[in-house]
Amino acid sequence: MKSTEEFYIKRCIQLAKNGLGTTYPNPLVGSVIVYDGKIIGEGWHRKAGEPHAEVKAINSVKDKSILSKATIYVSLEPCSHFGKTPPCCDLIIKHKIPNVVVGTVDPNSKVAGTGIKRLLENGHHVTVGILEKECNELNKRFFTFHNKKRPYIILKWAESLDGFIAPLTKEKQEPVWISNVFSRQLVHKWRSEEQAILVGTQTVLDDNPKLDVRDWKGENPIRIVLDRSGKITNDFHVMDKKTKTIVITEQENLTFSENGIAESVIFDIQLTKKIADISYKYGIQSVIIEGGRQTLQSFIEANLWDEARVFIGTVSFNNGVKAPVINGIPKIRQLKEDQLKLYTNHD
Repeated sequence: MKSTEEFYIKRCIQLAKNGLGTTYPNPLVGSVIVYDGKIIGEGWHRKAGEPHAEVKAINSVKDKSILSKATIYVSLEPCSHFGKTPPCCDLIIKHKIPNVVVGTVDPNSKVAGTGIKRLLENGHHVTVGILEKECNELNKRFFTFHNKKRPYIILKWAESLDGFIAPLTKEKQEPVWISNVFSRQLVHKWRSEEQAILVGTQTVLDDNPKLDVRDWKGENPIRIVLDRSGKITNDFHVMDKKTKTIVITEQENLTFSENGIAESVIFDIQLTKKIADISYKYGIQSVIIEGGRQTLQSFIEANLWDEARVFIGTVSFNNGVKAPVINGIPKIRQLKEDQLKLYTNHD
């Protein structure tokens, strides 16, 4: 029986992944409905404000009369509150679906077991905790945001064969590419999956980056820029108004036009925590940090990170800006001639 339940929850996870990057602030959720050993309906949550996975799955069933003899599988506990859409619990109860199989409990305080409780109170048989670890991993951003009150933090950089992230000098105000074109496209895919992207002042001054997803299809992330002294002017790409930009600065009374927000803080030893707190304040569930060595190293030293993704290119600089130092045993992938090291923080 358990292997059957795991099979269908795996399908829920597979469906849910289609929403990566588009469901914020909602979680990734997939759902399937099974009758007589066959899937008769399935759905996944696409975007906040649109129907949830359970609703999509129920709506996809042509003969609603058999729902009263079916089982609905869902990767995350059905919601029990009114948000932009009605509670999914109510729809399950309305159609009298007798069996509900849930991957994991929703950590959001608005749900947090109340969905399961309501289903039980209305006579439904509920099984909870099928592939729980995998379902938690699916929503690691959502869970980190609600449980730790901060975004899920991903560090990313590229370094040369001899351990530098940039040369000491360069001729143009643009990036010096270390990784290959396939690796750079992958970075744009990653950006489309995360809610925000963060860089430090020097990265903006040196490279004038756009921080968008021009090499991939998807939403541009919110830009978070550190600018302690107010050096970044409106002619830089990060201030082009195309995407919301949050500037974290020590300067007070900074004002920006459309899509620009200033957050004034003291740049001290607690800066990384302040950045996380500001991100949480704006409902940002995940941030990919693509800053320079100082910015990246500060998050490593504060142990305020969840993943690190490090490209090792084929170029050598012989001298330059040293790459950040990170501990741990990475998983290693090959992207043509580039090597990609993937670290996970287990603390």
